[in-house]
Amino acid sequence: MDKRDRRKKQSLTDRKILSRAIADSFRKLRPQTMIKNPVMFVVEVGATLTTIQFFWNIFHHTGQIGFDFQITLWLWFTVLFANFAEAMAEGRGKAQAETLRKARTETQARRVWGDDQTEIVPSSKLRAGDIVIVSAGEFIPGDGEIIAGVASVDESAITGESAPVIREAGGDRSAVTGGTRVLSDEITVRISSNPGETFLDRMIQLVEGASRQKTPNEIALNILLAGLTIIFLVAVVTLQPFAIYSGAPQNLFVLISLLVCLIPTTIGALLSAIGIAGMDRLIRRNVIAMSGRAVEAAGDVDVLLLDKTGTITLGNRQATALYPCKNVSELDLARAAQFASLADETPEGRSIVVLAKEKYGLRGHEFAQHNPSFIPFSAHTRMSGVDLDNRQIRKGAPDAIAKYVAEQGREVPPETKQVVTEIASGGGTPLLVAQDRRVLGVIALTDVVKGGIRERFDHLRAMGIRTVMITGDNPLTAAAIARTAGVDDFLAEAKPEDKMALIKKEQAQGRLVAMAGDGTNDAPALAQADVGVAMNTGTQAAKEAGNMVDLDSNPTKLIEIVEIGKQLLITRGALTTFSVANDVAKYFAIIPAMFSVAFPELQVLNVMHLATPQSAVLSAVIFNALIIIALIPLSLRGVRYRPVGAASLLRRNLLIYGLGGVIAPFVGIKLIDMLLVHLHIV
Repeated sequence: MDKRDRRKKQSLTDRKILSRAIADSFRKLRPQTMIKNPVMFVVEVGATLTTIQFFWNIFHHTGQIGFDFQITLWLWFTVLFANFAEAMAEGRGKAQAETLRKARTETQARRVWGDDQTEIVPSSKLRAGDIVIVSAGEFIPGDGEIIAGVASVDESAITGESAPVIREAGGDRSAVTGGTRVLSDEITVRISSNPGETFLDRMIQLVEGASRQKTPNEIALNILLAGLTIIFLVAVVTLQPFAIYSGAPQNLFVLISLLVCLIPTTIGALLSAIGIAGMDRLIRRNVIAMSGRAVEAAGDVDVLLLDKTGTITLGNRQATALYPCKNVSELDLARAAQFASLADETPEGRSIVVLAKEKYGLRGHEFAQHNPSFIPFSAHTRMSGVDLDNRQIRKGAPDAIAKYVAEQGREVPPETKQVVTEIASGGGTPLLVAQDRRVLGVIALTDVVKGGIRERFDHLRAMGIRTVMITGDNPLTAAAIARTAGVDDFLAEAKPEDKMALIKKEQAQGRLVAMAGDGTNDAPALAQADVGVAMNTGTQAAKEAGNMVDLDSNPTKLIEIVEIGKQLLITRGALTTFSVANDVAKYFAIIPAMFSVAFPELQVLNVMHLATPQSAVLSAVIFNALIIIALIPLSLRGVRYRPVGAASLLRRNLLIYGLGGVIAPFVGIKLIDMLLVHLHIV
């Protein structure tokens, strides 16, 4: 059992969470709180009326005291069980919020002012734009951007991972979070948030549910449930005059029992818990959703934009083969390639050195005696290399090397051009090696596609989700990787404006788009996407633009986020189907019981053969309450997700939750009726 499974199991049985949820169930009985859930508010009003009537009957020695008490008690249980479901979902978030609060301590900050002078101030006094210096062993006092220095930072309080991360000025790893601790070196940070507005503050609010707002679909479903409740309320209220006219008047307890059993109490009780649990499932995967709307949108995504490097591929291209030109030996090409790469600290450069060493037996000690002068890589020249003795060795992109040798009137041999094309067509990255402005051959770099990624894309395709790979590679290389990975489409040589244009194009066709990013140049696209997942290691601009933040900074988690969103929608749909079907079955328990004395013909509808009218009504009310408790684990864990199409999902819901929702009450109510009769309770 991994850490995630242990946390899930513990969260459903943790004694502290259970005790807090029980207490919160009673606190939520306040009408100001209950009215936010119209269905359960009606049940609470009904329970209040039966309570008043019960004490009236006791005082005047009327009614059936035992029956009246049990109906009243189980109506209150129905309300409390609904509150308990919501409190359990919130309790898991509150438990995590307590852990996060431990990271939000009142720290002292060295604020810079004047001409490089510093002063010690409490972190609560810092404002956006202030400059602070943080040294090893100190806590970062607020969210911000590193403007100078590089440091190792402990972010375990935020991410849960014990391994420190490197943060440095410039680039996409400059953002830091308040409450994290610097382990080494010293950094200068420009604060980007005011007190109470930090990322940690927002996380605490979100996991507690304090800032959770209902999503549009949830609001629409609430309106539908409220509408059904009003319809049944009118039906029950108008039923009494007809009952009196027909000589079968009903007392308040029976009428309210009928109302509570007919309105959609099951989904009304669990709807809020389902939404909170959806956000909680994201949090347990170290993803913070800025709103429930984002989680729900993830479930409706039609298009997934995925970066190639680090998401679809492992990210570190490895040198796998050397292809020398005519009249050049593999050994000479390997030696030149190694010389040009010894000072190259990139994964690609190191892999070339390793290939030359392992395949050709070359060692770096041969290099020292040649008095080398290194030529660092430049984005302008797209080459790197070394000058040693009277030789000039260069390694770089094919077009850059071609331009380099052309300055001496030379060109890339036709057969070498063919090799370059073949490598690129096969999904590899070709590099040319030249010595003294003469091409020696080609290095083939291979970008390895992650294992199992093709199967995941097949699952997404089965769900009707289109995948698009985004890469800066040339179209030939991009096409080969796309074929191997199994994505539906790709965008090659992509620039920030190209990503934005692609998202707008998809949205203009009525599709919902999700993408992940970490850099400032990704911010416009993250803001435009319906689901924008920013990496925690990314810039502050990226995190503010997205509506989710992945604390683990794992781009592949975008696929998990979509699956969690789907699971949220599937769970809500399944339990709604069950609830509606459930109400149909309870109709056959109560209606015959209400009128069987005045109209014996209605006994035909008593298909469950319930013992007495009182036991029929009480059994239905008890079942109505207990089914809420029985479904709480399912609403918190979610219905098991399977990547199937909408038609298959609809059939599955109708078969399992529709048919199950009809059968369960018949079985449950009958068993409760038999137990009540056996115990002589009615």
